[in-house]
Amino acid sequence: MAFTLPTDTATRPVAVLGAGTLGRRIALMFTTRGGHVRIYDPAPQAGQDACAYVEQHVAEVAAGVEGGTPGTVSATTDLAQALAGAWLVVEAVPEHLELKKRVFADLDQAADTDAILASNSSSYPSSQFIDHVTRPERVVNMHFYMPPAKRAVDLMSSGHTERAVLDLLLRELPRYGVFPFEAHQESTGFIFNRIWAAIKREALAVVAEGVSTPQDVDAMWALTLGTKGGPFRAMDQVGLDVVLDIENHYAAKNPNLPTGPRELLRRYVDAGHLGVKTGRGFYDDYQHAS
Repeated sequence: MAFTLPTDTATRPVAVLGAGTLGRRIALMFTTRGGHVRIYDPAPQAGQDACAYVEQHVAEVAAGVEGGTPGTVSATTDLAQALAGAWLVVEAVPEHLELKKRVFADLDQAADTDAILASNSSSYPSSQFIDHVTRPERVVNMHFYMPPAKRAVDLMSSGHTERAVLDLLLRELPRYGVFPFEAHQESTGFIFNRIWAAIKREALAVVAEGVSTPQDVDAMWALTLGTKGGPFRAMDQVGLDVVLDIENHYAAKNPNLPTGPRELLRRYVDAGHLGVKTGRGFYDDYQHAS
């Protein structure tokens, strides 16, 4: 039976699962059209912090979106409350496959029957976590980078996703100031991340081997490409624990990858130096994130 697309997206909320670095930024972008976004996180403080982030930035970001107007945001620790009436559910939980399988099994049962179920996974194809989903035609990868600064979005089928779901998202997402690009074949790392992974891994290897330092690599990167930062600043922004999870996933797919980059990341993660969110990573000049 064909999946029935949601037709009243302008009046229904969007639900975001996960109040972390990316979850709150995804929520921010979906509040730029005057609608309501619900953030679900089992940690109440994380949800409150995410709402504060959205409320702080939404007026400025909505002003840069054509037709944009600030919407509203709320947080809850009740999954059913977060999902009620949502036309789109975006999963932004940590990069652990078994966790994603459990989350999508729950969403399959609890979300409205016409809700699109999207994963922000940065490395797992959605085909790998739909084992217990009865309607995989509504599941899709919808991977954000770091909005509002970086507004590209990867879209990729689960292998069962209805074409109409992809077409709806390709049409609707630009209204929220984010711009989708479809991966036409299943690809670990999607499009840009697949290219970025090779750059990031080689940068880590150069430091792991003692050839250079994070600061010098970034300085050379900035001078050569005319950017403000480099790979190590970018990894600190994402969170080194997240970067390590992604690298472990790539290594599971390709055992021939060098171990040095992951060993370097592990030393920082084990020391609790995760980047911006802990106040210290490859750099130590951040204020501790609240």
